[in-house]
Amino acid sequence: MTFDSLSITDLKVDAEHQPDRELLDVDALTAKARESNNPVAILRAAVQTASDILDNRYKQNLNITDIVKGRAWVIDEVLRIAWQSQPWPDSNDIALVAVGGYGRGELLPHSDIDLLILTRRDRNKQYQDCISGFLTSLWDIGLDIGQSVRSIKQCKQEAAKDITVVTALMESRTLIGPDELNAEMQKAISSRRVWPIKKFVEAKIEEQRARHKKYHDVDYALEPNVKTSPGGLRDIQTIAWVAKRHFDASSFKDLVKLGFISQSEETMINRGQQFLWKLRYGLHYLEGRCEDRLLFDKQRELAKLFGYDDDEKSLGVEKLMKQYYRAVSNLRELNDVLLQHLDEVILRAGEREKIKPLNKRFQIHNDYIEVIHNRVFERNPSALLEIFVLMAQNPMIKGIRAATIRAIRDHRRLIDDEFRNDIRNVTLFTELLRSPHQMTLQLRRMSRYGILGRYLPEFGQITGQMQHDLFHIYTVDAHTLQVVENMRRFLLPEAAENFPIAAQIVHHLPKIELLYIAGLYHDIAKGRGGDHSTLGMADAEAFCKRHRLSKWDTNLVTWLVENHLLMSMTAQRKDISDPDVIREFAQAVGDKLHLEYLFTMTVADICATNPELWNSWRAALLRQLYFSTRKALRTGLDNTVDREERIADKKESSLNLLKNSGLESAQIETIWANADDEYFVRESAENIAWHTEAIANFNGDGPLVSFRELGTNSPAVGATQVFIYTRNADFIFANSTAAFEQLNLNIHGARIFTSGNDYCMDTYIVLEDSGRPVGNQPGRLEEIRRKLTEYLKLGDQAVKLAHKRRSRKDKYFSKPIETSLHNPQNKNYSTLEVNCPDHPGILASVGKAFVNNDIHLKDARITTLGERVEDLFFITDKAGKPLTDQAAIDKLLADIKAELENRLGD
Repeated sequence: MTFDSLSITDLKVDAEHQPDRELLDVDALTAKARESNNPVAILRAAVQTASDILDNRYKQNLNITDIVKGRAWVIDEVLRIAWQSQPWPDSNDIALVAVGGYGRGELLPHSDIDLLILTRRDRNKQYQDCISGFLTSLWDIGLDIGQSVRSIKQCKQEAAKDITVVTALMESRTLIGPDELNAEMQKAISSRRVWPIKKFVEAKIEEQRARHKKYHDVDYALEPNVKTSPGGLRDIQTIAWVAKRHFDASSFKDLVKLGFISQSEETMINRGQQFLWKLRYGLHYLEGRCEDRLLFDKQRELAKLFGYDDDEKSLGVEKLMKQYYRAVSNLRELNDVLLQHLDEVILRAGEREKIKPLNKRFQIHNDYIEVIHNRVFERNPSALLEIFVLMAQNPMIKGIRAATIRAIRDHRRLIDDEFRNDIRNVTLFTELLRSPHQMTLQLRRMSRYGILGRYLPEFGQITGQMQHDLFHIYTVDAHTLQVVENMRRFLLPEAAENFPIAAQIVHHLPKIELLYIAGLYHDIAKGRGGDHSTLGMADAEAFCKRHRLSKWDTNLVTWLVENHLLMSMTAQRKDISDPDVIREFAQAVGDKLHLEYLFTMTVADICATNPELWNSWRAALLRQLYFSTRKALRTGLDNTVDREERIADKKESSLNLLKNSGLESAQIETIWANADDEYFVRESAENIAWHTEAIANFNGDGPLVSFRELGTNSPAVGATQVFIYTRNADFIFANSTAAFEQLNLNIHGARIFTSGNDYCMDTYIVLEDSGRPVGNQPGRLEEIRRKLTEYLKLGDQAVKLAHKRRSRKDKYFSKPIETSLHNPQNKNYSTLEVNCPDHPGILASVGKAFVNNDIHLKDARITTLGERVEDLFFITDKAGKPLTDQAAIDKLLADIKAELENRLGD
């Protein structure tokens, strides 16, 4: 790299950013580079020094716009110096042009520096050596450049083929060389030549839709991309691109002058952009490379960098992300408005107007609703709710006209306490909840346009509220609206396949709007500290009173809010085959109507918490609990059956199922003689018959492994049961669970018995990784049988588990291992609870601790919640009694913790 005194044109200076001598003394750097034998090293050092200064300004929380534009200015000057170092032929036929984001004069620490070397003609052999030398010097300096060399004609050809190319070229500015070249290129790619404005807008809207679809069209992802996620920087740029193409506007300030956006909208865009820039700059700074994803560990570091502290109500990272979600929600709202406006003035230009009046306030204008005049909301504030009711009552309405969305936003300040207590508005909101069409879509629109959070201030408090874990994948407000949407989906014909009970119940609920209200309020108090169910119950009661609900209706809604976790916790954490558990739950529910409301709400809530949480086994558990409770309510809660009667009834039912098995009574009695009473109390008649027939037909060669599908004929409800019958040994449980994990089968429950002839009679409930039962797949079933047989033959030797590294997310959310043990009243076992990070080998490690402490496992409930497992084990000592010796208990808990810590170690 050598300097030459020749200059092909005057330097171009960025008019928006004034020279900053602290960052870069251009004259001194130019002279120093010219005099040096190693100018690349001089320029590399200058870039690094400027970067350090900008990073320090960032950490001091100085103006992010100045920092972002300052970095672009530094690179501008370094590029100009590097360009001038080449011995260019004296010509006005070549220029260096910044394009894309860099062309806007914006540059984050590790963003690509997109350059176009623009020539007048296609053939430019005389420039080849200089271009090569120039680009090599940039790579040696350490700049992340993206470059192309094109003539004006070639720019036009490429732009015509690719919307992204024309978009990047639109945002260009000349760094050095004749500016007329860039002007000619802009003329060549103008909407008159390529991509007419209507086609351009259509392409950009479709591009955005495709990008949003990639993120499932949600702006509340756990680890969003600040650049490309919905509501991110790309949404801002989409508006800017279309505006530039249509209006030739170079800034949002120009759009204000043109009347396309208001002053307040420009302020919203600038604030949102600056906040996202701060996040993106921080990500680049922390990672030391281009990284636009807000990964969990970086969220925590940025929260600390921004000064968000933990307190008793929420974590600092949750405060940061709440600000992020609110910012992108505002930007999406504005993006919706502006794209709707562009749709009206560009895509629908020339369309014949079809206007259908609805009432004195609203009309349908080409399938979109609008106010009849611009003072509707001012004169009649109730219209702020009425518009959404009208859309719910008229499914042909596709949306709201842009001007009306703006009017809604400008007048939402009118929603105050007087508005909330006005009988007209109370009636309108109740009417919306009873509307037959797209009710949840209207609630989402109300939320996006800031109406729902003002009409229900308690809902406004949870807007953007996140819970920092892998279990809750939505913000609280998004989860809440998804719960209500799930309730509505139960009404659709297709719900009968995946949610048969809920789909049947929901059509017979006397007042389905009560279910929706409970859904709106079940998590309303999240993030306040304390029990959100109890706090939410008070808010729900206030809502019911304000909306003139009867005392009975109010009591039902508040009961649902207070007890919305009761059914899922009972199904997943208690033995629902135990009549005492069913009786206790039935007493809490009280009657069939409360049971049906609670069941429907529970299913909707689980499915809206995390799609991976709902599986066929949870469906089967809730189904069993629902029908058992309904039977208990029908027969009467005082109609108790003693233990001997239950055993006799179970045996009689099992014998009826075995009638066609071909087994002799003597064979059955011999097998049953080896099973203790506890087996007949805890196992179902269907499983007893299945086990009996399998054992009777067993030839005694190796372990018996048998399969049975549990549940209905639908794969959406049920699980696969695996019965193991083999001579008892210490590591049966540990090795069995290790085999299941090797087979990628998820264990959800286990019943463990030992027969009188010292054989284990263990039944595991498993699902595939997909959340579905194994089903009728002979090849897969044989694979499971072989692997279990292999591991079970080890007997008193524990399988050596392969070590698997924990994922980035698992490490980040790793929490302390928690173990506890208590003895339930009137039960002949102890309950051990183990909460720890999810990882292969957990159950096998617990099983090893059981062997070392002479613990007998009777039953297990295995629950995975995001990144953690919450497992329950029902255990006894070697004598079959609950654990009472505190020293033995302490040793067991310590051994389990040590085994798990060893397993979870990185």
